[in-house]
Amino acid sequence: MVVMAFLQHQCFQVLLFLSLLTQLSSAARQLSTESSTNSPSMTFQYHEGPLLTGKISVNLLWYGKFNPAQRAIVSDFITSLSSSSQTGQPSVAKWWSAIGKYYHLAANSKLRHSSLHLSLGKQVLIENYPLGKSLTTKQIVYLASKGEQSDAINVVLTAADVAVEGFCMSRCGSHGSSKSVKGGKTSKFAYIWVGNSQTQCPGQCAWPFHKPIYGPQNPPLVAPNNDVGLDGMVINLASLLAETATNPFGNGFFQGPKEAPLEAASACPGVYGRGAYPGYAGNLLVDATSGGSYNANGASGRKYLLPAIFDPSTSSCSTLV
Repeated sequence: MVVMAFLQHQCFQVLLFLSLLTQLSSAARQLSTESSTNSPSMTFQYHEGPLLTGKISVNLLWYGKFNPAQRAIVSDFITSLSSSSQTGQPSVAKWWSAIGKYYHLAANSKLRHSSLHLSLGKQVLIENYPLGKSLTTKQIVYLASKGEQSDAINVVLTAADVAVEGFCMSRCGSHGSSKSVKGGKTSKFAYIWVGNSQTQCPGQCAWPFHKPIYGPQNPPLVAPNNDVGLDGMVINLASLLAETATNPFGNGFFQGPKEAPLEAASACPGVYGRGAYPGYAGNLLVDATSGGSYNANGASGRKYLLPAIFDPSTSSCSTLV
């Protein structure tokens, strides 16, 4: 359902070759050429906070101009997270199932027996740039608060001509939480922001579909949906969804300082398949028709490239292929 309204938020992704500790808080995906399926060697700590559980709607809020084909790339990805929508293996749903290991390892007995089911919620078009084309973090948080705040994740996606504070300099998107008041009660809700980097910084935020600014200059891969910006957004969104589920309020699963945490996906930067190394995304599948590189099948015949997830049971980066 497409509705007219406001919304938006903050999501991190560290630029190529920046130190891991330069992430801002609630950061998600790091873009780095330091890739290896055998690293990092670390142990994630559970900080006793809540994880997202139950049936959660993922609401998409499109700020700026996106055409219907672009919106379909992302909405089909969200639909693909449900196992009932798959048509082939390896699947997006199989990738998402890796998140379940965090719940099994949680010290809280209720979480060990809990599950999370994400489904596509409302889609909101904000095409007239009501806050302009240069957004601050405060504006993003304000817009995020306008979405549904119960049993939902509000995802704000900004168009290629929208600048966001820190975008392309220290992040490609971010996740976090904000307070809401309903019926006199104060609670928290989770949100995500992802920017389209196609015209601003594809080398930072859409690798491996564009040559990186720094590091090995291998030929870029073909984007599986023929849209470098949107396929890059899916990579970042996937990372942020994994991290929102496992560390929604800053006291879930992460390693390192709370102000600059390594989370479920940011702990495995640049890893998409087995054999990944700096400048090489790994051994991936290639679509015979389009030539697009991918590692997951999705709804409506889609193919996606999804990031490795840190496996807390083996302390290694887990990939689909």
